[in-house]
Amino acid sequence: MAQIIQPENRDRNVGTILVVSSAVASSAKAIFVKLAYAYRVDPITLLALRMAFAMPFFLGTALWSHRRTDTTRLSRRDQITLLILGCVGYYLASTLDFIGLKYISAGLERLMLFLYPTLVVVLSALLFRRPVRRQETVAMALSYAGILLVFLREAGGGAIFTGGALVFASALAYAVFLVGSGHMIQRLGATRFTALTMIVAGLACIAQFLVTRPLRALALPAAVYILALAMALLSTVVPAFLLSAGIRRIGPRRAALLGFAGPISTILLAWIFLGEPLTAAKIAGTGLVLAGMLQLRAADTN
Repeated sequence: MAQIIQPENRDRNVGTILVVSSAVASSAKAIFVKLAYAYRVDPITLLALRMAFAMPFFLGTALWSHRRTDTTRLSRRDQITLLILGCVGYYLASTLDFIGLKYISAGLERLMLFLYPTLVVVLSALLFRRPVRRQETVAMALSYAGILLVFLREAGGGAIFTGGALVFASALAYAVFLVGSGHMIQRLGATRFTALTMIVAGLACIAQFLVTRPLRALALPAAVYILALAMALLSTVVPAFLLSAGIRRIGPRRAALLGFAGPISTILLAWIFLGEPLTAAKIAGTGLVLAGMLQLRAADTN
């Protein structure tokens, strides 16, 4: 007799698939960025192109959700929260990440971004006075030991410290977004929340380009536009909606622990498309980071 899957378990399974799929799709972003940098495009211009291509999808989604009869009216507090989350979670995090990728490899970048679950734990402890358990402490120690191992083996001199600091700050910004997004997603719905925060981020990225760069900076090879379009669709629009839908089903803390597929995907894609070496240090460091994340996930379910 077939076992009946309870609705709660089914919803959790769907949420897990959505979040993992989002992590895999997002992992290709670093590859697109690195390929585009070969054409000497600067991070601010590339980020603006990415968001400009993605904006029509988010604007259309926001308009569709606004016309629904059951749409929750945005309060003043909602508007301020969306503005903050959009600027911190997507604009600031993306800007820091794109600049950081100028200095470090795609594999190290994804591993460092993958530290955001540990930062979610720390932020939860600081903001909500949630005690950090021993199992979580062990998990964080494993994760940071893995990052340190890969970090020390990467070439690049002082540039690697600059890039590492920028990407770590990006991970922190994203962790702030995750901690603050749970209530808003439950209130507004995953689709509407994602569309609105991405519109805020997109406008901020485009405004940053217009203020800091001349329009002639857009005179770029066609390959850059193709890569920016692919990044917008495959690594921005699709994963953003998948992640928000997953968070709505399983919550921000559990969602933060399921991005383990991202680093593995990035490291493999970087090896295939960018020629980044699969060194013993990188494999061992990745193993430590993933072990830490699995430990953190186990602590979250206890």
